[in-house]
Amino acid sequence: MKSYIAKPQEIERKWYVVDAADKSLGRVASQIATILRGKHKPIYTPNVDTGDFVIVINADKVVLTGKKLDQKFLRHHSLYPGGLKEISYREAIEKKPEFLFKEAVRRMLPKGPLGRAMVKKLKVYKGTEHDHEAQKPEVLELRY
Repeated sequence: MKSYIAKPQEIERKWYVVDAADKSLGRVASQIATILRGKHKPIYTPNVDTGDFVIVINADKVVLTGKKLDQKFLRHHSLYPGGLKEISYREAIEKKPEFLFKEAVRRMLPKGPLGRAMVKKLKVYKGTEHDHEAQKPEVLELRY
């Protein structure tokens, strides 16, 4: 029996809409990362981007369990001495929920050019409105 290897020009991509309201950030992000990667398809090939497009709405209404809102921080460094910048997840959800969601998914994808291509298929919106009605996205019900 021969192994099937997907070719980039043969892949058909679908569009899905996910409502993140009142759902846990990590659980939603892990399922979205699986769809962006293409692991839900029988033609999945690790070195080819076989995933679908995902639109996330209500990113500002995502939930974090426990005390993560105040005890967990988004950190980055300016590369200068003493340049560590950090913002709590509570502030991040208020100021830039799209970035917070995209970052959670990005960290679950492969590193390198393949992962960067997969992240481009993720569209995140703060409210319920999005600009992708022409693609006729299907509503995706998550497992959790």
